[in-house]
Amino acid sequence: MAEITPSTLDLIGNTPLVSLSRIHPGPGVIVAKAEFVQPGGSVKDRAALRIIQDARESGQLTPGQPVVEMTSGNMGAGLAVVCSVLGHPLIVTMSEGNSPARARMMEALGAEVVLVPQVDGCPNQVTGADIAVAKERALQLTEARGAFYVDQFNNPACVLAHEEGTGPEIWDATGGELHAFVSSVGTGGTFVGTSRFLKRQKPDIYCVAVEPEGAEVLSGKEVTKQCHLLQGTGYAVVPPQWDADLADEFLAVSDRDAAAYRRRLAVLEGLHVGYSAAANVCAAVTLIESERLGESPTIATVLCDTGLKY
Repeated sequence: MAEITPSTLDLIGNTPLVSLSRIHPGPGVIVAKAEFVQPGGSVKDRAALRIIQDARESGQLTPGQPVVEMTSGNMGAGLAVVCSVLGHPLIVTMSEGNSPARARMMEALGAEVVLVPQVDGCPNQVTGADIAVAKERALQLTEARGAFYVDQFNNPACVLAHEEGTGPEIWDATGGELHAFVSSVGTGGTFVGTSRFLKRQKPDIYCVAVEPEGAEVLSGKEVTKQCHLLQGTGYAVVPPQWDADLADEFLAVSDRDAAAYRRRLAVLEGLHVGYSAAANVCAAVTLIESERLGESPTIATVLCDTGLKY
């Protein structure tokens, strides 16, 4: 008999690991963490919960105090879930270039969404400058509302959520029979936290950071394409909590390939996910087909969010 879950917050974490055997029938195995099954629909639910819990425990966030954050949509949705359950008003700022579906979801969960005009981006393609303006507006609202500012790019809880959650879950589910981990980088929380844990268990595990083609700042290349489809990643800046020692390789994925893999995941695997998830799978396939890890490795990656947010 299935157990009764006492709270929506208990639905965050412990997501299933699914084999992508139709995308890659072998040799070797690609497995993907189904982060989209969480109540906020993305991997950011983990960080949102950890940030709010840590802030409440430390006294930085008091009962009923408002919470403010700048978001591309996924962190905002995760925060909306957590804040709704724990009784904190949530105000989020988001560039108008991000998906309108994300704004609608946050508003449906009770958040106040403040859309900020774009500086140099375009619809569905947000630049680092767009993010900077949205962050400035969030800081203004934090002061005006007497709120707690999440600051996901600098908040260590974003890394810890994956170092103590996602990483151990992947390791346990694969029984330690894992050769590589592949993940796109936005704030860096998923890649840094998960890779840090996995490398403690197995120092020679191969960790690959995925970037949008043309916005490959982590690999030291000149930014030639600030506007791209991989929302929430590739802002043409190195995230503050980035740890270069964890990255064994960088793989770039084009908008065309991300869109193609998003379609392939839907029609072959029945998985309707976002562009960053598709980029992760594209990079995992590229890595496994290169045979750099031998003939039959096991590679884990992350399905970051649901395609219903686009």
